[in-house]
Amino acid sequence: MTDPDDIPQADRLEGAPHPRDAAALIGQAAAEKAFLDAYTSDRLHHAWLITGPRGVGKATLAWRLARFLLATPPAGDDGLFGAPPPPETLDIDPEHPVSRRMRALSEPGLFLLRRPWDEKAKRLKREITVDEARKLKGFFTMSATDGGHRAVIIDSADEMNPSAANAVLKLLEEPPARTTLFLISHQPSRLLPTIRSRCRTLRCRPLPPEEMTRALEAAGAEIPEQPDALTALADGSVGAAFTLLNGSGLGFYTALIRLFERAPDIDRELALAFAERAASRSGDATADQALEMIDLFLTRLARTGALGPPEPQAAPGEAALLSRLCPDIAAARHWATLQQAIGERARHGLAVNLDPVALLLDTVLKINAGAGEVLPAPA
Repeated sequence: MTDPDDIPQADRLEGAPHPRDAAALIGQAAAEKAFLDAYTSDRLHHAWLITGPRGVGKATLAWRLARFLLATPPAGDDGLFGAPPPPETLDIDPEHPVSRRMRALSEPGLFLLRRPWDEKAKRLKREITVDEARKLKGFFTMSATDGGHRAVIIDSADEMNPSAANAVLKLLEEPPARTTLFLISHQPSRLLPTIRSRCRTLRCRPLPPEEMTRALEAAGAEIPEQPDALTALADGSVGAAFTLLNGSGLGFYTALIRLFERAPDIDRELALAFAERAASRSGDATADQALEMIDLFLTRLARTGALGPPEPQAAPGEAALLSRLCPDIAAARHWATLQQAIGERARHGLAVNLDPVALLLDTVLKINAGAGEVLPAPA
């Protein structure tokens, strides 16, 4: 039996604090205000779809909203000295009993739906299963109905399998009294339209560099002396920045720029060395992260043809390389199509445990071939 303390949490980014431990949220004041306005005007919706890019604070916002609801007396509770004034902030004292119970995952008014641990395979399951979603029924049966509020956080709704999604849809169609659901979604277009239509949307935005630096510092991250590359690659995502800081993402991205300098005539030995390093268990990064950097490279490449080279550069020579490989809109469409095909193949390869060296090498060679369709090989 695996020690519970050793089990990774599906809703926590490695190296970063869990969203429930965050005392404040930086950069999402508009979303916070929209929710607070709905609460104080007695227009609180029963389900909120929290959207935006990965790593910009969606989960932190969901925990912050749930904490506020569970710790704030109902509006009709006048108490001994009359009704309290409407709240002006979502802040709840970290020492409030609800705050302490939520950090310990022992708050009876909260249900967290996330990918479960597979004890047999000794890893997190790749999706939220219907068995996990069905536990909501027991939660509503056992949780208090004495006028207090209840909250459900689904992190992330994108990871629900079809049966789990249908179970949650039934809950949205007939929501229990005094219950609010928070569905976190990185790609809401993948959700059932009937789920989206039953939720009010709160959109979280990418953070500008100064706010991202503040958020990273608040989370205890060590900011590099020259943060331009980190800022460029993170693209407003604190989560992406944490991943880059705690792995070898920055190094891998720089290696990709060097690797494709001669595209469509790359050095095959250098390509193999890249794949072997990324796939090595003793290396500084994983095949997953290398594939993420490849996807990011293709995103920035396609964007260059439409908007020009990104600023600041994420690695020396990046702007010149991207401009050469993607000089116009037609090339941008070419790279965007290739990115989708490569991404689908990479996800499939990881799902069926394809040899990571072979998967990475094949991916690099497909990009090189894609360059050959845009440019002639150098003489």
